[in-house]
Amino acid sequence: MAAAVVAGVLVITDDGKGSGAGSAADAVQGPSGPAGSGGPDGSGGSDGSGGSRKLVTPAHSSGPDGTTVVIGEAGAGHTLDLYEDLRCPPCAAFEQGVGPAIAEDIEDGTYKVSFHFAAILDKNLGGSGSTNALSALGAALDVSTDAFLDYKAALMSAKHHPQESEDSFSDDDYLLTVSQEVHALRTNASFRAAVREGTYDPWAKKAVAAFDASGVSGTPTVELDGSPLRGSGGSFPVTAAEFREAVNQRIKDD
Repeated sequence: MAAAVVAGVLVITDDGKGSGAGSAADAVQGPSGPAGSGGPDGSGGSDGSGGSRKLVTPAHSSGPDGTTVVIGEAGAGHTLDLYEDLRCPPCAAFEQGVGPAIAEDIEDGTYKVSFHFAAILDKNLGGSGSTNALSALGAALDVSTDAFLDYKAALMSAKHHPQESEDSFSDDDYLLTVSQEVHALRTNASFRAAVREGTYDPWAKKAVAAFDASGVSGTPTVELDGSPLRGSGGSFPVTAAEFREAVNQRIKDD
């Protein structure tokens, strides 16, 4: 679980770190000045509560401050709540093992999914990768819900997800490289500008604050209709088969 972090060495370099990093050719004038003019934590300055940068919520978001990301049929009879930290290795393992099954269930209308995002590793290890990656994911959500799901899968893939001690997601160049895995984002200038400018940095901070207020202490946490889903070992399911069994049993019992 991300809440129980193993002590390690955090490696951070000065090259291309933080929201808005990159070459001068990629710089885009943002709402608070040139790209990369945010705060030292890579979060882009104000959290939307009165600072220089205004809160901008992505399309396809809802709820207070737009921090609710619900994907699926509105009339679905069940809701899956998924709590994740984008920098968390167990969350990446869950995405790799169970993510495709969740995408299929959304398509089939088995349930709708409410996504919640934490920045536990940013707090425990230092850095800004969890929050910066969430800001980029907000830019993908603004494109479409499919782009959101596909980009989230790419970020959490074995190919691209960093080790726990590495803050790779704090680097916008790295996030944009990963976005090349998603067809809808490859040549999307608005998406790239939003990542460079940190357009959704305040939104990402609000989403993290909402997680902190939720009472959930670790990631990944998976709940169906408000109750935790458990795998065979008593923890969250780690395989698609284990996940499907837990979901089907819960729906059957209801």
